[in-house]
Amino acid sequence: MKEIKAYVHSNRVAAVVAALKSSAPWGDDASGRRHNLALYVVKGSLMPLDQAERRYSIELGDEVVNEYKLELHCEDDQVDELVRVIADSGRTGRVGAGWIYVMDVQHAQAIV
Repeated sequence: MKEIKAYVHSNRVAAVVAALKSSAPWGDDASGRRHNLALYVVKGSLMPLDQAERRYSIELGDEVVNEYKLELHCEDDQVDELVRVIADSGRTGRVGAGWIYVMDVQHAQAIV
């Protein structure tokens, strides 16, 4: 099992979520598990797309951009397709539009 974390611009997050939900790997898999998607608004260091995205953090003493962090879990054989969907739908045409990370999940336990 893998965990995918992605950081995307706020103006692309709706497109990313819609693309994920309409992708082939999404929904119920053979074991009956569903992919859980968590979204967080975070302050990060992505390159601002325009002046409206520029913010200054008093706490950090630096410029930040409001962006979204997405987290989801999937089977190993679904990673490449889900990463492609995120990359394609999150793209802005500029370098530094976001980042995608994939990590191994050692153990997962359902709460019932």
